[in-house]
Amino acid sequence: MTLLPQDSELGELVCSARGCTAAATTDLRWNNVKIHTPERRKHWLACDAHASSLSAYLSARGLLREVVPLADEATTTA
Repeated sequence: MTLLPQDSELGELVCSARGCTAAATTDLRWNNVKIHTPERRKHWLACDAHASSLSAYLSARGLLREVVPLADEATTTA
């Protein structure tokens, strides 16, 4: 289980897409097994407008492992 810091600890969580400043709604969990251990997860955050394009980018490279709504994260960080 991955725990993200509370919003109050980081400020607003924003989309990882270049130039986007929208609030993130999705956690795209990925790793590159060539350089990371299989259980390690890196995170890209995405807004609703960029979730599909960022997911497609990671998927095309075989890196995407999980897509989790940030609302689900909020319930696991307590």
